[in-house]
Amino acid sequence: MPGAKESLRDRLGRYREMELRVIGRKSGKEISRPVWFVLEGDKLYLLPVNGSETQWYKNVLKNPRIRVAARDEAAEFRAEPLNDKNAVASVVEKFREKYGKADVKRYYSKFDVAAVVEIA
Repeated sequence: MPGAKESLRDRLGRYREMELRVIGRKSGKEISRPVWFVLEGDKLYLLPVNGSETQWYKNVLKNPRIRVAARDEAAEFRAEPLNDKNAVASVVEKFREKYGKADVKRYYSKFDVAAVVEIA
């Protein structure tokens, strides 16, 4: 599926929002949610809106398999939770650069965790 991932990377490079699908930790069902992201090289950074209280993040802790979609291109990956203070601060700064400090402040309430996905 390398071709699909390349096409997905191209689309992620053009969009501000993607679809994140996780497996519910209690239901076992696939749950879809639009999220902001930052793509840098082969790394996709995710910042939960409510930090460690965000439901999709709690689901990733139980099952790190996720599906990332940008319009009609999608692929499965493994998300790695980040809780190191410096790593999380770096992701927050990436989001501020992409979306603006005001919008990050407006929509994000807790900055204690993040996630990174290798899309190579």
